[in-house]
Amino acid sequence: MKPGLAPLQANVLGITRIAIGFLFWVHGAQKLLGWFGGFGEAGTAEFMSRFGAAGVVEFVGGLLIILGLFTVPAAFIASGQMAVAYFWMHVPRGSFWPWENGGEKAAFYAFFFLLVAALGAGSFSVDGARRRAKGAEPSG
Repeated sequence: MKPGLAPLQANVLGITRIAIGFLFWVHGAQKLLGWFGGFGEAGTAEFMSRFGAAGVVEFVGGLLIILGLFTVPAAFIASGQMAVAYFWMHVPRGSFWPWENGGEKAAFYAFFFLLVAALGAGSFSVDGARRRAKGAEPSG
């Protein structure tokens, strides 16, 4: 018998993926659509800027992560984007350490999405439903 919550691992991963994917998606919606308080003085990021590109990754990647669709590549790209954001936007503030440069969220997202890229979507995902449907097809 597995100790603790281990038997629920796939469900916990799936629920956590959905919740954190939603939070990530919100950042993209702020940048691209001006929702949830908007972004900057204009309310949205200039689409062809680095913030616009980040918004696209956050919005589309966040939605894919929420749905659990193409989860591994979406999470890997989101992880990379957050690592770049950390080193491009936070480290130049004068410190490598996230508690000093305000980069806690970027570091957290980078490592969480790297974990999802390594473990997969967990439960409640389109990827899992597609896999189950493919496995249920008669061979031949």
